[in-house]
Amino acid sequence: MKNTVFSFIILLVFTLFTSEAFSIPAFARKYNMTCKTCHSPFPKLKPYGEDFAANGFALKDKDAPRYFVPTGDDRLNLIRDVPLAFRLEAYTTYNQDDTKRLDFTGPIVFKLLSGGAITKDVSYYVYYILEKGEPGKIEDAFLYFNNLFGSELDFSIGQFQVSDPLFKRELRLTQEDYMIYKARPGFSSVDLTYDRGVLFAYGTPSGTDLVLEVINGSGIGETFLGGTFDKDKYKNFFGRISQDIVEQFRIGTFGYYGKEMVENPVSKFTTTNELWMIGGDATISLEPIEVNLQYVTRTDNNPFALVTAADIKTRGGFAELILRPDGDNSDWYGVATYNYIDSDDNSQDLKSGALHLGYLLRRNIRIVGELNYNFDIKFARVGLGIITAF
Repeated sequence: MKNTVFSFIILLVFTLFTSEAFSIPAFARKYNMTCKTCHSPFPKLKPYGEDFAANGFALKDKDAPRYFVPTGDDRLNLIRDVPLAFRLEAYTTYNQDDTKRLDFTGPIVFKLLSGGAITKDVSYYVYYILEKGEPGKIEDAFLYFNNLFGSELDFSIGQFQVSDPLFKRELRLTQEDYMIYKARPGFSSVDLTYDRGVLFAYGTPSGTDLVLEVINGSGIGETFLGGTFDKDKYKNFFGRISQDIVEQFRIGTFGYYGKEMVENPVSKFTTTNELWMIGGDATISLEPIEVNLQYVTRTDNNPFALVTAADIKTRGGFAELILRPDGDNSDWYGVATYNYIDSDDNSQDLKSGALHLGYLLRRNIRIVGELNYNFDIKFARVGLGIITAF
């Protein structure tokens, strides 16, 4: 056992460890700007980076005159060089899934990312991912229309995460996920992660943001009968409102309502599951500390597809503490995360946490270490390595 632990410590120094990211170095290349302009640290967005994304991946105060090819046709915009970025991700864990094993899982993720403006107020974002040795797939993939009809109304269509207006899972600094967003009681296929649909967003000068999503409620898996991406006739709805109270404090609330067809794989009985979710969230930023809080409560009226329906309630959330000792100029940072889920479907119950420490070798390279602990089954997982984007 001592030899295993010693070998693990030595090997960790040479191992890559990753969490999912949402940083596109192609944007930094386009504007000849440091990643620090939008991220602190990457992939976490600063307010300036959030404004950049909301403006269709274009900077209001800086032009990129050679971005488009001069065709002589003012009705045609062709990108001179298609923006591309790559990420090869791998990591080593000790005691993954309570196995007491040292496990090399690299390369676990390869991403090909692209995004940018197609023309004025029209942009796109997409990435292709190979993960855990499985066949590749597209996750985020959407068109974004900014300032419709000269107003502050924005419109997106495609694949995106339902929870993006809350906290973006792709921007978190830890491998530990925001688990309440992934909760699916019974045989439901509805959660707050990836789905297909449309998103409307509207911001006011007073700091109020409004979001409405109309989505399939079927995730982004394979096509269903007849070649459709929606497995049933229903559309689901997500609405959110948030408000900046002061510069350092933001609060928000959301609601989700939908229906779906569910099938019991044992009895083959199929019925309709009606569900709703409500939740609240908050961000408190008092340098050098940032606190993110999320709470969700959910009720499904028949997620197990039983002949006699029975409500299943699920509630939970997460708390995240981020420490950057020198603010944007920090080389070191730390993160503490706690996840909690309590459900009538006991398979969804969870209490877990993570302690994460990172050091920036370069703006786009950081050494990280993370300790994860599952309080329900009482086991820990540890990893150390490097995250980079180029």
